[in-house]
This record gives sequence, structure tokens and C-alpha cells, in this order.
Amino acid sequence: MTTPMTTLVRSETAGGVRTLTLDSPSNRNALSVRLLGELREALDGALADPDVRVIVLTGAGPVFCSGADLKEQRAQREGEPGAAPVTGAFPEILSLIWDSPKPVICRLNGTARAGGLGLVAACDFAFAPLSATFAFSEVRLGVAPAMIAVTCLRRMEPRAAAEYFLTGEAFSAARAAEVGLLTRAVPEDELDATVARYADMLLRGGPEALAITKRLVREVPAMPVDEGLRRMAELSAERFTSKEGQEGIRAFMEKRPAAWIPPAPASGDAPR
Repeated sequence: MTTPMTTLVRSETAGGVRTLTLDSPSNRNALSVRLLGELREALDGALADPDVRVIVLTGAGPVFCSGADLKEQRAQREGEPGAAPVTGAFPEILSLIWDSPKPVICRLNGTARAGGLGLVAACDFAFAPLSATFAFSEVRLGVAPAMIAVTCLRRMEPRAAAEYFLTGEAFSAARAAEVGLLTRAVPEDELDATVARYADMLLRGGPEALAITKRLVREVPAMPVDEGLRRMAELSAERFTSKEGQEGIRAFMEKRPAAWIPPAPASGDAPR
């Protein structure tokens, strides 16, 4: 009898929050072809489900993600750059997370290296225990942090990015928060409460408003001031008169939860 393959990415949903767990601890949640395929499928499912309002990305075991699966990468023939397995699905996954209209929280269960840091930077929020360490180890392998530079360089201070990209030196969670790679580093026993608190705050925002606000945070700084003020005035008027905006105002005036806030799970309900 054939033994079924284990799932490398687990999905659970509770109270409007979909948690995706990289579950390949035997190779430190390395980005294998199969794991990337399952992660892409899990992200597609979370984005398509109207009941999912917030996505949390985490890992099983002591390491969040060690980067590319080097055994698979080594199997490729020299001189065929397009054949490297990690270059297939990974750019699409980073784009899905970065452009997700739903907020994505990275809950780092532990250390991250190389490609794993691309996932961290793609998420809207990233929280890690103070015990976690990080490193862009690519140059020490004779490769480059190429794909992940697209997300990481949009988060990190330029001097710090140059320092750690070029040296491959490991650095602490506190330092990662200081240079913009993490939202915050917290004591390990506060990690789950911190993630839950942010997820709860995000659930209180209107779905359309959150998606729009994600875009404007990135786009407005690049706009000339006059153009920015004009376009944002138009957007503000549009949101105040929108169905979602009007519901939010009514809920505030009536001192009740807005219609988009998921009901609290009944006691004893298990995630699905």
C-alpha cells in the first residue's frame, strides 16, 4: 500500500484568520519545489475565501525558513541559470504576499535565513522571538540574494541592507527590528499574544479600506505633493460615500461592531 505524502503547508482558519504553517521541519522548512507549490495553493485559497480577512504565515519546528532547498539546487546542471528550482514559483509567491489585498502577518517561530527573509519582508507585519537570528547567507555560497532583494530592500535601511547582504553575517531579532526587517521582536512567551492582538486590530478594519490603505502607504510617498493631495482628496470623498464607509460611520454612531467584523468564535470551537 502506498503511503500518502505528508502535507508541507498546513492551513487552519479561526475567526476570520487563516494560518498557513510551513511544516517541513526535517529540512528547516526549506523552499523546495513541493513546499512552494503547496504554499502557492494555500495562498490562492486564502485570498479567494471571502471569510478569510487576515493571513498569518508561520513555521513548524525551531526554524521559520532556511531558504532554498540546496539539495534540489545542487541537482541542477551547471550553466543553466533558468533551471534552478527556486526561481520558478518563488517570485509569484512573493508577489502574491506583497500585493495581497488582505493583510499578511509573518509569525516567525524561529530563525530565518536567505530566501526565508524574502517571505518575511513581503508580509505587512513581521514578529519574531528575541531568540531568533537572521542572515543573508547567499554570498557565502557564491550566489546572490537576488529575488529577495526586491522585498527586503523596500523594508530595510540601505546601510544595514548593504552590511548584511555583503557580509552574510548573522544578526539578532532586535537588530532586525531596528533596521526595518521586522515590525517587532518580542520575548518568546509574548509572540502569540502579539500576533493575536494585531490580527484582532486588522479584523476591525473594513476589507476594502485595508486593501486601499495598503496601496496608498506604498504609492503616496512617490507622488508629487500637489498630485498626491488632489488624488487623496478624491479617494477620501469616495470612501466616505462608499457602502463600506457609510456602514462604518453608522456602526460608530450606533456604538455597535461594523458588519465586516467576524463574530467571536464560540468557546470550544476548533480551527478548521
